[in-house]
Amino acid sequence: MTRVYLAGPEVLLPDAVDIGRRKVELCTRHGLIGLYPLDNAIDPTAKDASLRIFRGNEAMMIEADAIIANLTPFRGPGADAGTVYELGFMAGGGKLCLAYCNDPTLYADRVRKFTTVDKQAGRLADAAGLTVEDFGLSDNLMMIHALELHGCALVTPRQAPADIWHDLTAFEVCVRMAAERLGSAPAPASS
Repeated sequence: MTRVYLAGPEVLLPDAVDIGRRKVELCTRHGLIGLYPLDNAIDPTAKDASLRIFRGNEAMMIEADAIIANLTPFRGPGADAGTVYELGFMAGGGKLCLAYCNDPTLYADRVRKFTTVDKQAGRLADAAGLTVEDFGLSDNLMMIHALELHGCALVTPRQAPADIWHDLTAFEVCVRMAAERLGSAPAPASS
Protein backbone atom coordinates (compact mmCIF):
# COMPACT_ATOMS: atom_id res chain seq x y z
CA MET A 1 0.00 0.00 0.00
CA THR A 2 1.02 3.58 -0.61
CA ARG A 3 2.38 5.53 2.36
CA VAL A 4 1.53 9.21 2.87
CA TYR A 5 3.28 11.45 5.38
CA LEU A 6 0.74 13.65 7.20
CA ALA A 7 2.42 16.98 7.96
CA GLY A 8 0.92 19.85 9.86
CA PRO A 9 0.78 21.83 13.08
CA GLU A 10 -2.06 19.71 14.45
CA VAL A 11 0.65 17.70 16.25
CA LEU A 12 0.67 20.69 18.64
CA LEU A 13 -3.07 20.69 19.34
CA PRO A 14 -4.33 19.50 22.75
CA ASP A 15 -6.12 16.62 20.96
CA ALA A 16 -3.26 15.91 18.55
CA VAL A 17 -3.47 12.13 18.91
CA ASP A 18 -7.20 12.10 18.14
CA ILE A 19 -6.88 14.31 15.06
CA GLY A 20 -4.01 12.10 13.85
CA ARG A 21 -6.15 9.00 14.33
CA ARG A 22 -8.95 10.60 12.29
CA LYS A 23 -6.52 11.49 9.49
CA VAL A 24 -5.02 8.00 9.41
CA GLU A 25 -8.53 6.48 9.28
CA LEU A 26 -9.44 8.67 6.28
CA CYS A 27 -6.28 7.52 4.53
CA THR A 28 -7.10 3.86 5.24
CA ARG A 29 -10.60 4.30 3.79
CA HIS A 30 -9.00 5.43 0.54
CA GLY A 31 -6.42 2.62 0.39
CA LEU A 32 -3.49 4.62 1.78
CA ILE A 33 -1.30 4.22 4.83
CA GLY A 34 -1.19 7.49 6.76
CA LEU A 35 2.10 8.16 8.55
CA TYR A 36 1.38 10.57 11.40
CA PRO A 37 4.43 12.11 13.13
CA LEU A 38 3.15 11.39 16.64
CA ASP A 39 3.16 7.69 15.82
CA ASN A 40 6.92 7.86 16.47
CA ALA A 41 7.39 6.66 20.06
CA ILE A 42 9.73 9.28 21.51
CA ASP A 43 10.17 10.25 25.15
CA PRO A 44 9.63 14.04 25.17
CA THR A 45 11.71 14.32 28.38
CA ALA A 46 14.81 12.73 26.83
CA LYS A 47 17.81 15.05 26.64
CA ASP A 48 17.92 14.73 22.84
CA ALA A 49 14.13 14.57 22.30
CA SER A 50 14.09 17.26 19.60
CA LEU A 51 16.75 15.45 17.55
CA ARG A 52 14.91 12.14 17.97
CA ILE A 53 11.68 13.76 16.76
CA PHE A 54 13.50 15.22 13.75
CA ARG A 55 15.13 11.90 12.86
CA GLY A 56 11.88 9.97 13.35
CA ASN A 57 9.92 12.36 11.15
CA GLU A 58 12.62 12.38 8.49
CA ALA A 59 12.67 8.56 8.47
CA MET A 60 8.89 8.56 7.97
CA MET A 61 9.22 11.00 5.06
CA ILE A 62 11.91 8.87 3.43
CA GLU A 63 9.61 5.84 3.75
CA ALA A 64 6.60 7.75 2.35
CA ASP A 65 5.53 7.97 -1.29
CA ALA A 66 3.74 11.30 -0.82
CA ILE A 67 2.98 14.10 1.61
CA ILE A 68 -0.26 15.82 2.54
CA ALA A 69 0.64 19.04 4.34
CA ASN A 70 -1.68 21.26 6.34
CA LEU A 71 -0.64 24.79 5.35
CA THR A 72 -3.36 26.54 7.36
CA PRO A 73 -1.73 29.67 8.87
CA PHE A 74 -0.17 28.92 12.24
CA ARG A 75 0.83 31.57 14.78
CA GLY A 76 1.00 34.19 12.05
CA PRO A 77 -0.07 34.88 8.46
CA GLY A 78 1.70 31.85 6.96
CA ALA A 79 2.07 28.11 7.35
CA ASP A 80 3.90 26.34 10.19
CA ALA A 81 7.68 26.43 9.63
CA GLY A 82 8.17 22.72 10.37
CA THR A 83 5.45 21.77 7.91
CA VAL A 84 7.02 23.99 5.25
CA TYR A 85 10.37 22.23 5.80
CA GLU A 86 8.67 18.85 5.43
CA LEU A 87 6.96 19.93 2.20
CA GLY A 88 10.30 21.11 0.79
CA PHE A 89 12.03 17.91 1.88
CA MET A 90 9.45 15.80 0.05
CA ALA A 91 9.47 18.01 -3.08
CA GLY A 92 13.27 17.81 -3.10
CA GLY A 93 13.02 14.03 -2.85
CA GLY A 94 10.79 13.90 -5.93
CA LYS A 95 7.77 12.68 -3.96
CA LEU A 96 4.13 13.53 -4.69
CA CYS A 97 3.20 16.71 -2.81
CA LEU A 98 -0.34 17.69 -1.84
CA ALA A 99 -1.51 20.27 0.64
CA TYR A 100 -4.53 22.09 1.94
CA CYS A 101 -5.22 25.31 3.77
CA ASN A 102 -8.45 25.88 5.69
CA ASP A 103 -8.03 29.65 5.35
CA PRO A 104 -8.87 30.72 1.78
CA THR A 105 -7.70 34.32 2.38
CA LEU A 106 -4.87 35.52 0.15
CA TYR A 107 -1.47 35.84 1.82
CA ALA A 108 -1.20 39.63 1.46
CA ASP A 109 -4.62 40.03 3.09
CA ARG A 110 -3.59 37.77 5.99
CA VAL A 111 -0.44 39.85 6.55
CA ARG A 112 -2.70 42.89 6.96
CA LYS A 113 -4.18 41.25 10.07
CA PHE A 114 -0.75 41.37 11.75
CA THR A 115 0.76 44.66 10.56
CA THR A 116 0.08 47.77 8.54
CA VAL A 117 0.47 47.13 4.82
CA ASP A 118 0.76 50.02 2.37
CA LYS A 119 1.70 50.57 -1.26
CA GLN A 120 5.29 51.90 -1.37
CA ALA A 121 7.10 52.57 -4.65
CA GLY A 122 4.76 50.27 -6.57
CA ARG A 123 4.93 47.36 -4.12
CA LEU A 124 3.20 46.29 -0.94
CA ALA A 125 5.27 46.82 2.18
CA ASP A 126 4.69 46.17 5.86
CA ALA A 127 5.19 48.57 8.77
CA ALA A 128 8.94 47.87 8.73
CA GLY A 129 9.17 48.62 4.99
CA LEU A 130 9.66 44.97 4.04
CA THR A 131 8.03 43.76 0.83
CA VAL A 132 4.86 41.70 1.24
CA GLU A 133 4.38 39.11 -1.51
CA ASP A 134 1.43 40.21 -3.60
CA PHE A 135 0.99 37.62 -6.33
CA GLY A 136 -2.63 36.79 -5.49
CA LEU A 137 -1.51 33.51 -3.90
CA SER A 138 -2.65 31.78 -0.71
CA ASP A 139 0.87 31.66 0.73
CA ASN A 140 4.52 32.03 -0.16
CA LEU A 141 5.19 31.44 -3.86
CA MET A 142 7.76 28.71 -3.16
CA MET A 143 5.16 26.49 -1.48
CA ILE A 144 2.40 27.18 -4.00
CA HIS A 145 4.59 26.43 -7.01
CA ALA A 146 6.23 23.42 -5.34
CA LEU A 147 2.76 21.94 -5.03
CA GLU A 148 1.83 22.73 -8.62
CA LEU A 149 5.09 21.30 -9.99
CA HIS A 150 5.41 18.29 -7.67
CA GLY A 151 1.81 17.28 -7.18
CA CYS A 152 -1.46 19.16 -7.12
CA ALA A 153 -2.54 22.75 -6.54
CA LEU A 154 -3.24 23.83 -2.96
CA VAL A 155 -6.73 22.75 -1.85
CA THR A 156 -8.72 25.49 -0.10
CA PRO A 157 -12.38 25.79 0.80
CA ARG A 158 -14.50 28.66 -0.57
CA GLN A 159 -14.81 29.95 2.99
CA ALA A 160 -13.02 29.01 6.17
CA PRO A 161 -14.74 26.26 8.15
CA ALA A 162 -15.99 27.10 11.63
CA ASP A 163 -13.18 25.00 13.16
CA ILE A 164 -10.08 25.31 10.98
CA TRP A 165 -8.08 22.78 13.03
CA HIS A 166 -10.62 19.95 13.13
CA ASP A 167 -12.46 20.25 9.80
CA LEU A 168 -10.95 17.58 7.56
CA THR A 169 -12.97 18.27 4.39
CA ALA A 170 -10.03 19.76 2.44
CA PHE A 171 -7.71 17.10 3.87
CA GLU A 172 -9.99 14.37 2.53
CA VAL A 173 -9.95 15.98 -0.92
CA CYS A 174 -6.15 15.65 -0.82
CA VAL A 175 -6.44 12.03 0.32
CA ARG A 176 -8.71 11.22 -2.64
CA MET A 177 -6.33 12.95 -5.06
CA ALA A 178 -3.36 11.06 -3.61
CA ALA A 179 -5.21 7.75 -3.95
CA GLU A 180 -6.09 8.54 -7.57
CA ARG A 181 -2.58 9.69 -8.47
CA LEU A 182 -0.85 6.80 -6.72
CA GLY A 183 -3.33 4.15 -7.86
CA SER A 184 -4.46 3.05 -4.41
CA ALA A 185 -7.74 1.23 -4.04
CA PRO A 186 -10.13 2.06 -1.19
CA ALA A 187 -10.07 -0.34 1.74
CA PRO A 188 -12.85 -2.95 1.70
CA ALA A 189 -15.85 -2.08 3.87
CA SER A 190 -15.90 -3.88 7.21
CA SER A 191 -18.97 -5.79 8.20
